[in-house]
Amino acid sequence: MQHKPTFTNTPAASKPRIAGILLLFILATMAACTPGKKEKEGNLDEKKAELAELKKAVSDQQAAIAALEKEIAATDPAAPATTPLLVALDTITTTDFSHYIELQGKIDADDISYITPRGGPGQVKAIYVKKGDRVSKGQLILKLDDRIIKQQVEPLKVQLELAKDIYQRRQNLWKQGIGSEVELLSAKTNVDQLERQIAIVEEQGKTTNVVSDVNGVVDELNVRVGELFTGAMQVKVVNTSSLKAVTFIPENYLARVNKGSKVLVQVPDVNRSYNSAIRFVSASIDPASRSFITEAALPSDPMLKPNLIAIMKVLDYSAPNAVAIPVNLIQSDESGKYVFVSANENGKLVARKKPVILGQMQNDVIEIKAGLASGDVVVSQGYQGLYDGQLITTRLM
Repeated sequence: MQHKPTFTNTPAASKPRIAGILLLFILATMAACTPGKKEKEGNLDEKKAELAELKKAVSDQQAAIAALEKEIAATDPAAPATTPLLVALDTITTTDFSHYIELQGKIDADDISYITPRGGPGQVKAIYVKKGDRVSKGQLILKLDDRIIKQQVEPLKVQLELAKDIYQRRQNLWKQGIGSEVELLSAKTNVDQLERQIAIVEEQGKTTNVVSDVNGVVDELNVRVGELFTGAMQVKVVNTSSLKAVTFIPENYLARVNKGSKVLVQVPDVNRSYNSAIRFVSASIDPASRSFITEAALPSDPMLKPNLIAIMKVLDYSAPNAVAIPVNLIQSDESGKYVFVSANENGKLVARKKPVILGQMQNDVIEIKAGLASGDVVVSQGYQGLYDGQLITTRLM
């Protein structure tokens, strides 16, 4: 009798549970195999330490090779001569070294005037300039409504004519011995008061003439005839004959930038450059930007416009007769910074490591404070892979 095999079917409801268990197992395995942040940092430190050891070993080996080659050459005349390495050499000369702080600023005008009505807001009756016109100080720009003032002047002038006539009559009678002196003085006082009132009202009438406060160009004219002129930045006159370059300098340069510091102002958009000097340094630090404002005067130039971008190179350090070399010649080892120089030893050119102390860097040139002097010969090309004591040459073999 044959028995049919029996199959146990997994209930459908339990399948998602099994899949979830498998997923958790896979995630746990991946987490266990993935290195943590601390482990990565540890590996990085180990690699850095290993690299430093290898560099030191290479340097030691190069020094040992040079020493052995020298000993072999001295004791075994039959030993093959070491082939000199082809390099290029440059002789050190002193030069005037300068360091600049390079910052972005803008062009601004010394005289920027927003014209306002002297007697208060008023309706515009006439406009005598247009945007872009050049105006002079005191030139009439707008005329405001002055009807009310004129209405005040006319009655006063009529009263003044009458007062003058009465005064003249009193004066004639007084000369004939008729009347009193009090009446004469009263008539004279009345004339004087009316003349003063008319003068005051006429002066008020002049305030309806809106004039320019500076010489310059009408840069903004945001008002029309019939509109109310309040002076709220409606008319702007810019004096472009007196310009300046303005920039914000970080506070860490405060001790290195002073009034009188030389500055090169470059305006790339119009291809202009100007030599100037700092004429103003703000007395406070801006708390938001942690910087201070400086200004440098610029000459009159029709190409310059307020708010143009300016690159300001402020001279903050200079050293006359300094030693300066290309920064790519500087190399490092565990002892510090050095360059390779050429030394003549027993009639042969040998590369020697020369420790140096670095100063300021400007573009791709760096100042050497100590270690090199005028007349020293540095290896300017082919210095990669050189070791102390290696034979060098400047001629193709």
